[in-house]
Formats: sequence, structure tokens, C-alpha cells
Amino acid sequence: MSLSVFFSPVSLADFTPDTGFFRSQLGAVVRAYEQNFPDLEDDKPDLAIFGVLDDRMAIGNRGCAEAAHAVRNYLYTLYQGDYNVRLADLGNIRAGETVTDTYAAVKTVVSELIRDGIVPIILGGGQDITYAQYLGYEPLEQKVEVSVIDSRFDLDQEQTESAPLNSQTYLNHIILHQPDYLFNLNSLAYQTYFVSKESIAMYDKLYFNTMRLGAIAGKLDHIEPIIRAADMVSFDMGALRFSDAPGSAHTTPNGLFGHEACQICRYAGMSDKLTSIGFYEYNPSLDQRGQTALLMAEMVWYFIDGFYNRKHDAPLVPKSAYITYRTTLHDDAYELVFIKSKKSDRWWMQVPYWGSKSVNERYYLVPCRYEDYQTAVSGEMPDLWWKTHQKLQ
Repeated sequence: MSLSVFFSPVSLADFTPDTGFFRSQLGAVVRAYEQNFPDLEDDKPDLAIFGVLDDRMAIGNRGCAEAAHAVRNYLYTLYQGDYNVRLADLGNIRAGETVTDTYAAVKTVVSELIRDGIVPIILGGGQDITYAQYLGYEPLEQKVEVSVIDSRFDLDQEQTESAPLNSQTYLNHIILHQPDYLFNLNSLAYQTYFVSKESIAMYDKLYFNTMRLGAIAGKLDHIEPIIRAADMVSFDMGALRFSDAPGSAHTTPNGLFGHEACQICRYAGMSDKLTSIGFYEYNPSLDQRGQTALLMAEMVWYFIDGFYNRKHDAPLVPKSAYITYRTTLHDDAYELVFIKSKKSDRWWMQVPYWGSKSVNERYYLVPCRYEDYQTAVSGEMPDLWWKTHQKLQ
């Protein structure tokens, strides 16, 4: 089945300046679905952009279905870096007769692209589309780690499976989905006064990771290992401060600065593990002078830039390219093993699969920071090691 059946075409003429594109602008190199659907086999792209024209479940933010067109208007005028971008624009997934139909289309497209080694870049729609993005991993039969950048936890307060699926409850459906292939969930840049203590307690109980906005301020590198561990990222534009990104109904006076959002997207692009990213909740009808559209285009650009600067240093092959460090805790209960890449200076730690009979799966490799190694050297257990250990039981 051709993926073209899910898409409506776009016209690059809508985004082309009067003088045309310069040859190094993204608009000059993108292969867009105008009349013919891009070849995803013989001339396979590395990345594929597509919009989702559905905002029926975007609570309080109707209008975000028009995000993709507005973002393309700025994205294709940006210049590629010192690399050759292989990018396809598949067009837009039309809103289905029901929202469930839209989810099914996104699921199929994401799954097929990942299976073919192409990274999807989704321009939403409401953030409920994250659930469909997650469903795209189900046919791949693998455990999935999800990172969400949002000022809130989009959970029903009762945390029940019966919660209707929308942009404010989709995490319930990811967590409770069967079959369960969710390994870990990271909620990043949340603002504490928007999150109930019950939700935070639930995250702790499930050994999920959280990082509030205040913990990121001035220490953005702390978020890098968490992003590096993710298979998929969902970015709510409401996580940015209103002064930087007014084009969403959910932006508030506090939030990420624009340059911080761009750096996070570059971290995501540089992750060898990450295979899809979605940008959601941008609403052109609320934007001022296209400011948020341009910022979102820049965030996509930084993701692409990160992708073409991947170090390809995970997993640990060859071993000669890495340095191994071993240390024990105060009570000698555990030996902790840390790995450092000579190529990128990035760190990982090995967390063993207790009771595993597989010779090839004796440990799980967790991205970490040098500070985690320092914590272990001082005799203390790194929190990330312990949470991962509990999930592997």
C-alpha cells in the first residue's frame, strides 16, 4: 500500500519567495508531494515532514490544525548547514471522518517510515496526536521510551482508562495502552503549579523521569541524556513562554526561551536512538507577525541540524572507541559500570538485567552525564541508575 493514500499534496509555490529559492535553502532541496508522491524506496530520504490537519481533540486550542502550512512558509526559506539534506515533504494527513481515523493514518505512516529507516517530523494538530505517534511503534514490537516537553502533565486527574482521549488526557492512554510496550516516560520542562501532587506521585511510583522548568534553567545540558534515551519526542509549543511563542492557547508568562527549545531539538536530532518527533499545539490564528511559526521552523531546522551531526557512537562498537570506568558504592552492594565515548565525550551507564538468561542482553545502556559518574564515585547511587534498575526487574 502506498502511503500517498493518506495525504493531500502541498504547493511549494505557496512558500516560494518572489525571487525564488537560493540553491542552499531548504525549499530548493526538499522533495515535496505536489503532483507526484516522493519516492521513499529507490531514492529514500533521511527525513520526512508531514502535517496533520486535525484539531478536534485540541482542548481550548482549535485552529492548530493549520500549523503545518504556516510553519512551511518559514522553514523552506532557511538555509541548510554544511551537509546535504535529504528531506521529503509528504504533504498533509487529512482529518478522517472520525478522530480515530486520523490516529490510524498517523500510526500507519509513522510505523512505515520508521520501518524504512526514515525519521518522521510531524507538524500537528493537537498534542493528542502524540498517542497516534506512539501507536506507530506497536507493529515494530520493541520497547519504547517517550519524552514529552510540556508545561503540564496531560493526564486525567483520576488517572483512569475511561478518560476520553484528547490533548489533555493522551498520556493516560499511552501509559495504559495494551499491549504494553512503554519502557519509560519522561516529562520535561513542566511547571510545578500546573501539575498535581498525585500526578507526580504516580510518576515516582512508575519510576518515570521528570524535570521541572526551574531545574533546566541555566543547566540545559542536564536534559540531554534524557532526550538521548528517547525513541520519540513530543513537543508542545505551550511549553514556551508567551513572549517567545504567543501562537498557542496554552503559553503562559513562564516557560522555555526560544533558544532553549532550539537546543533541545538539536539534542533530539543528535540522538542515534530517536526515530520520530512531533511538534504540536501551534495555532496560527493566535500568532503575532508569524513569530511562533518562525520559531517552530527554527526548532525543526535545529532538529535537522542535529540529525546531520549525529556521532553514531551508540551502541558500543567498536569497544576501542570507548573508555570503561568501574566503581562500587559504599556498601559494595553494586558495581557500577560507566562508558565514555572517545568520539563525543558522551556518557552511558550499564544497568544489568537481573535474572536474564540471554547472553546478549546482560545489561541495559542508559545515557547519563559525567555528574552521574561522580555521584557513583562518591559512593552514592545515581537516581537514574536506580529507576532503570527497578523497571528492568
